[in-house]
Amino acid sequence: MPLELFIALRYLRAKRKGLFAFVTTAIGVAGVTVGVAALITTLSVMNGFQSDIEKKIIGAQAHLTIYGAYGKNGQETLEKRVAAEPGVAAVAPFMLGQAIATYRNQTVGIVIKGLDPEKEFKVNDLGKTLSEGSWNDLKTSSVPGIVLGEELARNLGAWPGETIVLISPKSVATPLGLLPKMQKFRVAGLLHTGYYEYDSTMGYADLGAVRKFLGVDAGASGVGARLVRLDDADAVAKRLRRDLGPEHVVRTYAQMNQTLFRALKLEKTVMFIILTLIILVASLNIASTLILRSVEKTRDIGLLKAMGATPGQIKRIFLAEGFMIGFSGLVMGLGLGLLLCWIIKTYPIVELPGDIYYLTRVPVYVNPWDVAAVMGVGLLLAILATLYPASRAAKVDPVQAIHYG
Repeated sequence: MPLELFIALRYLRAKRKGLFAFVTTAIGVAGVTVGVAALITTLSVMNGFQSDIEKKIIGAQAHLTIYGAYGKNGQETLEKRVAAEPGVAAVAPFMLGQAIATYRNQTVGIVIKGLDPEKEFKVNDLGKTLSEGSWNDLKTSSVPGIVLGEELARNLGAWPGETIVLISPKSVATPLGLLPKMQKFRVAGLLHTGYYEYDSTMGYADLGAVRKFLGVDAGASGVGARLVRLDDADAVAKRLRRDLGPEHVVRTYAQMNQTLFRALKLEKTVMFIILTLIILVASLNIASTLILRSVEKTRDIGLLKAMGATPGQIKRIFLAEGFMIGFSGLVMGLGLGLLLCWIIKTYPIVELPGDIYYLTRVPVYVNPWDVAAVMGVGLLLAILATLYPASRAAKVDPVQAIHYG
């Protein structure tokens, strides 16, 4: 065992002249422990919410969305071109448009999406989100069917089996002049994606019925694509932009939700910085503890120097002592943080209202890279906190230390 480490361990195990030095050491260790545990727990909870939101978004959307196909023939041609791209697993045509939904005395603006159920459910998980009704009912009567998000249906007051009226923003020329185009739709079912933006604004109907209702020029048409590997979204989108040309717009799921993802990333970064201040305060406690230790051991330092110890060895003694204090706090903080994450994930300590968050428990996801970053930052701050006390101890004059120590 190196001499510096041996002496540092002796200093940590030695009985103090009082409890003050012990208490300051314990506070430094406890501060690092609490800071690391709080940071790991907070980041894991935020990762859980972010992962849950991403799953809901990806489940309700295609990995890639390509706009710019007009008419049935244009969509079929685009489908074949996108399906032939390496990395694409499935494609489905769609048509998007805005409309005003009315039912009795309620009026709500909605986004209506025309789709082919057989193809659509190969590019997303909408088929698994239906809570009432059936997708097969979109074509089973003379009145076209529509599937509404649960929140939208609640706001409108329309439930499965009832008929609503959609008003298109595109006017139609009649003998009485330009009038808004209206079409009856029967509510065929309700879906629950778990993502409020979709559940409160989206309505899904058969592609042919939506194309007839909106007209060729009133909505945005294109195809959605599901990829073999989600991580290849940017690369495949880049190739499609090059192959399809500027008349087609290719967007990944991340680009279509970039505001939300950026907000989540910014929130996580800010929380990391704020909670790191707890570790910084604890590191300052470690620095004050080592300064007091160097004053307490002034005579010992003088004797060591008189016996031939170099300033570098004295400095390493206090660096080793500060490192062991900080490392002990980091290890205990890691254990406490992981324990808290397990408890929050396993037991319903914090219950969420399901009608607001679509969750009953706080989601937790421990990211190894986040844990490594927390441990690295904590260790760096602990080492930096020991530099000044160690340098101060190394500059002690042995004659003055022995004489006045």
